[in-house]
Amino acid sequence: MKIEADSNDITEHPHDDKPRPYLCTVCDKRFTTKAHLKEHKQIHTTGKLYSCSQCEKRFQTENYLNKHMNVHSSKYKCTECGKCFNSNRELTVHRRSHSGEKRFECTLCNKRFIQSGKLVVHSRIHSGEKPHKCQECDKAFSQLGSQNIHKRVHTGDKPYKCSLCDKSFSNCSNLERHKRLVHSNRSPYDCRYCGKLFKIYSDLKRHVRIHTGAKPYSCRHCSECFSFHLQLKTHLLKSHDEGTWFTCHVCQKKFTQSGNLRTHKLRHHEGVKQFAENVQSVSVQQLN
Repeated sequence: MKIEADSNDITEHPHDDKPRPYLCTVCDKRFTTKAHLKEHKQIHTTGKLYSCSQCEKRFQTENYLNKHMNVHSSKYKCTECGKCFNSNRELTVHRRSHSGEKRFECTLCNKRFIQSGKLVVHSRIHSGEKPHKCQECDKAFSQLGSQNIHKRVHTGDKPYKCSLCDKSFSNCSNLERHKRLVHSNRSPYDCRYCGKLFKIYSDLKRHVRIHTGAKPYSCRHCSECFSFHLQLKTHLLKSHDEGTWFTCHVCQKKFTQSGNLRTHKLRHHEGVKQFAENVQSVSVQQLN
């Protein structure tokens, strides 16, 4: 992996050149002092005791809660998309998503990243390293954060509530996406090839691949490459038997996506069952 020195990734402020030699081995975050690392480790070992009065999000330490409050004060706000951040460092890193600056490159698939930490996590795809396993369904993840979010599938927990309607979400990114799609009329991202507008920058990036033919997702078993992650996931499942099939318990038909399974059951089993029950009910009424 190519990892260059980047002051914005290892410091709290753009002009702060303090080294961050203390690494959290769980989530790969770095800190300037051992005390800060010790405080950070509490998020992996203790409960969330400090609750935000604005959005009810909870934190393990008071320091993390205080940093989070910057989001509501708009102290560190992106002038491009209006998104707010906990610190100036996070805002600086975020701005690269608009400039397209990606300094860190994977030597195996040439995919580039805004942050060195993202590259480190990405490298686990090639090594197959997934150290964080769900105890409910044995699904494994390369990141602890992804595992924690996945747990909410089993618990049904949706701690992120929209302040504009009654909808709730399992993670912050889905809440922000909901606000932009449902409660905002802004579509600030336009495709330079066809002019199509997008509310979310990641949607624009995926769309542009239709025009450029870029295929950043490569199979670790063969030479196949794909434009979208879902295409790679489907390929791994069908060609290399890697992943999880979603099987219909009625007819045993298999699907690569849970949404397709739900649609199938509604159309071919639950819908048919409901139709049969309605016919039977009408017949009984006619006999009576």
